[in-house]
Amino acid sequence: LLGLHTGEEVEQVQQQVLQESKEHHDLIQSNFVDCYKNLTIKTMVMLEWLTAHCSSPSYAMKIDSDMFLNVHNLVSMLLNAQKANYMTGLVARGATVLRNPSSKWYLPHDIYAPPQYPRYALGLGYILSLDLPKKLIEASRHVKAVYIEDVYLGLLMQHLGIPPTDPPNWGYFHVIPLAYNRCAFSGIVATTTDPHTNREQIWNDFKKPGPYC
Repeated sequence: LLGLHTGEEVEQVQQQVLQESKEHHDLIQSNFVDCYKNLTIKTMVMLEWLTAHCSSPSYAMKIDSDMFLNVHNLVSMLLNAQKANYMTGLVARGATVLRNPSSKWYLPHDIYAPPQYPRYALGLGYILSLDLPKKLIEASRHVKAVYIEDVYLGLLMQHLGIPPTDPPNWGYFHVIPLAYNRCAFSGIVATTTDPHTNREQIWNDFKKPGPYC
């Protein structure tokens, strides 16, 4: 899911995007500048697309591009999950609103006055039941947008009176990169990875036959 590239080589990048889409049919692109401050726009595009095109699945997962995902554990977790009003991931509670203008996650009082955020699932990777996108879009008409997209979803969930659900195991989601070994990765759903990690190499090693531990 992506917006529009800016800066140098705009046309070249767009041609690469179109080629990727032609070969793999795996991209959704919308008309906004793709940058950190526009992540809330990107998230709303995702919700609108899910509402329009994904009526049959039970769940969708949003996951960042720097993550490793253990698909088997994800599916196993969802086999026992509720089918409606369900959002899970690494759920933050009582997170403090940062007022330092130099912070990446700075929010001024006039945008959001309370000192703490409501419960929300961190944007690194979260799952939602597919009754929620339509409800979240409706809630967005009543809740002032903030550019921190996972916090904004938390505000929408608060408006709906639906708190995000903790995963069945606190070790399933890692915001700090987990060092790779087959045993450790066999017990997680998702983890961030270091910038220099070759995730394809990890995946090929992880899915090879043999015991994990």
